[in-house]
Amino acid sequence: AILGNIHKAKFKGEFGLVNSHHAEIDGIVAVGNLSHLSFVPELVVITAPAAAVADIIDEAGRLGAAGAIIISAGLGHGAGSPAEAAGRAAHKYGMRLIGPNCLGIMMPGVALNASFSAHMPSQGNLALISQSGAIAAGMVDWAAQRKVGFSGIVSIGDQLDVDIADLLDYFALDGKTRAIMLYVEAIKDARKFMSAARAAARIKPVVVVKSGRMAQGAKAAATHTGALAGSDAVYDAAFRRAGILRVSDLRELFDCAETLGRVELPSGKRLAILTNGGGIGVLAIDRLAELGGIPAAIEPAIRERLDAVLPPTWSGSNPVDIVGDADAARYAAALEVLLADANNDAILVMNV
Repeated sequence: AILGNIHKAKFKGEFGLVNSHHAEIDGIVAVGNLSHLSFVPELVVITAPAAAVADIIDEAGRLGAAGAIIISAGLGHGAGSPAEAAGRAAHKYGMRLIGPNCLGIMMPGVALNASFSAHMPSQGNLALISQSGAIAAGMVDWAAQRKVGFSGIVSIGDQLDVDIADLLDYFALDGKTRAIMLYVEAIKDARKFMSAARAAARIKPVVVVKSGRMAQGAKAAATHTGALAGSDAVYDAAFRRAGILRVSDLRELFDCAETLGRVELPSGKRLAILTNGGGIGVLAIDRLAELGGIPAAIEPAIRERLDAVLPPTWSGSNPVDIVGDADAARYAAALEVLLADANNDAILVMNV
């Protein structure tokens, strides 16, 4: 499946197949081991049985490979495990590892789909870092239907080496990434995570779904990732302190992805509110103030233009209340005036 995905995505770099049992797979010629390739790979994608992984990494590191994605599961944890041996081999050569037990990575900008996802996402400006391969795959399927694109999707699995903090650092400085989405079950290194999260959130929006909010969910998350999920209140406080937006479920994460994937971020905090109900306009102003925003001023020239297209009973200020009998044409006329107004940075349109 992974071989087919790499081939189908039309990766433009050098690409080789290593398999000691078959001379070719799906028409692609294989060599017996890494040293028989005609080039030194920068990245090795490993789908071999757990017991063979450490030796493959050792050989890759000796040849000069920069890193590996370990798709394979079953490497275990702790002293004497294949995971420990793999980590030790990578450390010896300065290699970086993603995984084990992960879906893989998808980087549309370089046409690389080193994963067993059913689809390749289109190119866009969202990054997804997920502790669950299934949730990463689900996000790709959802995005394909809605034409939302990604700068990168990384399924991190057991985080033997590369963790959420490393990837936050990477995507925060990546010019192709406008916003970062996280699916988190447990953080292993709190200090490292907080440092990376705070730095990333200063540069671009970071949205997180943290599972294991309830005691039963936390127990299930510990079984899934092999790490203690910890107190949800602690995570809540940490996300707030770092400046990350926490959402409660996948539907909200998808909503955020759709919004961030389509809408340019406002350049300032001045919000114009267009509504057909005075009460909800006042509520919106209250919420805006709570969130640190600024109600946009309606200058005399803009007020005159609004007077020309609205009934005399409109509010005359922000919120722009175009009254209860407003139809689509009245909304469109008022919105056109507000869109042309340099005194606001964004417009909230509400309809009762």
